[in-house]
Amino acid sequence: MKWETPVSGRPEIRPLLLKTLSHLIRERGFGTLILKAYRLLRREGLPAVRRRLALIRANYQEWIKAYDTLTDVDRRQMREHISRFEHKPLISILMPTFNGDPHWLTLAVASVQRQIYPHWELCIADDASSDARVRILLADLVYSDARIRVTHRSVNGHISAATNTALEMAQGEFITLLDQDDVLAEHALYLVASTINVNPSVNLIYSDEDKIDIKGRRFDPYFKPDWNPELIRCQNLVSHLGVYRSKLVRALGGFREGYEGAQDWDLALRVAEQSFDGDRIFHIPHVLYHWRTHPGSTSIDIKVKGYAIAAAQRAVQDHLARCQVSAEVLPHPVLPGQHRVRYAIVEPLPLVSIIIPTRNGRALLDRCLTTLEEITDYKNYEVIVVDNQSDDPATLELLTEQSANGKIRVLRFDAPFNYSAINNAAVLQSRGDVLCFLNNDVEIVDSHWLTELVSHAVRLGNGAVGARLFYPGGRIQHAGVILGMGRVAAHIYAGYEPSECGMGGRAVHVQNLSVVTAACLVVTRHAFDHAGGFDEVNLPVAFNDVDFCLRLLMHGYRNIWTPYSTLIHHESATRGLDDTPEKQKRFVREFGFMRERWSDLLSYDPAYNPNLSLDFSYPLPAFPPRAERPWRS
Repeated sequence: MKWETPVSGRPEIRPLLLKTLSHLIRERGFGTLILKAYRLLRREGLPAVRRRLALIRANYQEWIKAYDTLTDVDRRQMREHISRFEHKPLISILMPTFNGDPHWLTLAVASVQRQIYPHWELCIADDASSDARVRILLADLVYSDARIRVTHRSVNGHISAATNTALEMAQGEFITLLDQDDVLAEHALYLVASTINVNPSVNLIYSDEDKIDIKGRRFDPYFKPDWNPELIRCQNLVSHLGVYRSKLVRALGGFREGYEGAQDWDLALRVAEQSFDGDRIFHIPHVLYHWRTHPGSTSIDIKVKGYAIAAAQRAVQDHLARCQVSAEVLPHPVLPGQHRVRYAIVEPLPLVSIIIPTRNGRALLDRCLTTLEEITDYKNYEVIVVDNQSDDPATLELLTEQSANGKIRVLRFDAPFNYSAINNAAVLQSRGDVLCFLNNDVEIVDSHWLTELVSHAVRLGNGAVGARLFYPGGRIQHAGVILGMGRVAAHIYAGYEPSECGMGGRAVHVQNLSVVTAACLVVTRHAFDHAGGFDEVNLPVAFNDVDFCLRLLMHGYRNIWTPYSTLIHHESATRGLDDTPEKQKRFVREFGFMRERWSDLLSYDPAYNPNLSLDFSYPLPAFPPRAERPWRS
C-alpha cells in the first residue's frame, strides 16, 4: 500500500516553485515530477532543483560522452585486467553476409579489429553474393588479417543456413553474432570474457544495445533488465549482443532454417531452456552493440521483413510447447514483431478470494463492488469485505445490503488501521486457493482483469501478479514498482499517458518485476503462506506490499506485472495522505525498517538497469550510472 507525504510550502518560495514546475511540465509532462521537485526544493534548495532540471534535459549523447566513451586510461586498465584473466576463451564472431554495402561491411569488420580483447576470430559466411565488390572486399580482409576467415556458399540459403556455415568454421569456446552493417563497441569482447571468467558455467550472455545512424550518431538505447523469462517470450530480449556457448549451440542443432528473421530469438529460447532456470544466463549492463539504421533495415521498421514476424511467433509457440505450457501466442496489439502470450487456466477454475479492506467511503466501495460484479467475466470467486471501524451510516447500510443478498461476506476488524493485519486476518477466513488483494478505491473497467491475473498466478513458480492501474483522468498510476526509487521503491511510468510504450516497450509487455502494488495483487494461497503473509508488526501501513513481494523473491518465486489487466485506482481516496505528525512519524519508521531489512536489494533491482536513473518515474539515463566497471576494480 502506497502513501504520499505532502510537504507544505513557504510563501516566499512559491513563485520559484511555480517556475520550476512549469519547466518540468514542459520537459516531461508528468505529474510525479511535480511532487519530487516540491520536496527537493524544500529539502535541498534551488541548486538541487537546477541540477535535477539539467539531468532531465540531458540526452543520450551527453550520457555517452560522460560515461560511455573510453579513454586511453580505460583501455590500459582493460588490457591489464585481461592479462590477469585465468581463462582467455577464444570468441568466434559469426557474420553471414549477402550483397552487403561494402562501406558498412568495412566498418563492421573494423569494429571487430578494434576489439581490446585480442582472442577472437571472425567467421564470415558469404551467402552466394552476386556483388563482385563484396567478394573483392572479403578477399582483401582475409589477406590483411589471419583472424578473419571466409567461406563462400555456392547457393543462397538465407540467414539461418549462412549462419550455420559460419558456425561450422568457428573454433571458439563461445560464439557471438554480428550483422554485416552493425558495429561492436571496442570493449564488447573484453566485457564478455570478463563475465565468463567470473561465471565459468555461463551458457548465454547478453548486453545492452542502441542504434547508430548512417552518420555514426548513436541513439535509442535499450538498457535491459537482467534475465527476465516472461519478457523473452514477448520480445527478443537477448538480441544484440548475444553470446552463446558453442558446444551447446551445436548440440541444439545450430540455427533452425524456417525461422529466418527470428533465428537468433529462437536460439536464445532454446539455449535458455538448457540454462537451469536462468542460472547460467548473465546480462552485461553496458551498451556493447550498435544496430545500424538505414532505409530498408529492420532496425527502423520490422514490417519490411514480414516473414520475420511470423517466424518469431512460431519460435515462441515452439518454446512454450517444449516447456509444456498451454498458451496462445498473439501479435502484440501495439508493437509489430513482438507478442502477447495468453496463458490458459486449467479447468475447473480455481476459487479466488477477493479481499477488500474498507472504512466508510460508501461511494467508493459501492463502485468497486458494482463494477466487480457487473464487468468481471471470471465467475468462480468470493468477495470478502473487511470493515475497519466504519461509522458512516450509508456505508454500514451498504454492507448490510450486500451481505444480506449473499454477494459478499463482511468481516469486522475492530482495531486501529493496520493494512497488513487486516489482510492477514481475511486470508484466514477465506476459502480460495487464489487470493486477490483489492483496494476499495479501485474501479473495474476490464472484463478480463481477473482472468489475466489468475492465469499468471497459478503457473508453477510464480508469486505476486500485479495489474496496470490508471488514475481517474486516464494517466498511468501503476506499471510496476522499481526498487531504489525514492530510496525504497516507487511506481514506474506514473503520470504518463496510456499510449506510452516505455523503453524497449516495457510499459506494454508482460514481464517479471521485483515488486507490484497490493492495490490489486493476485497470488496463490500456497505462495502467500510460504512467504509469511504481510508484516503486520513492522509495516502496518506503508511498504508492506514491497516487503511481501521481496520475501516471495527470497523464497524463489517470480513476480509478474501484466498490462492486460487494467483498472482505475482512485488512489488514497479512503485513507488520505500522510499529512499529520503521527502519520509522518510512522512513515519514517517504516521507511527506515525497509532500508535496513532490504538494503542489498534496494541498491540493485534486477528488473531495472543500473544505467537508468532512480530519480524519475521514467527510464532516463543515470548521471552517473550505477553499472560496475570491472576494469576499474
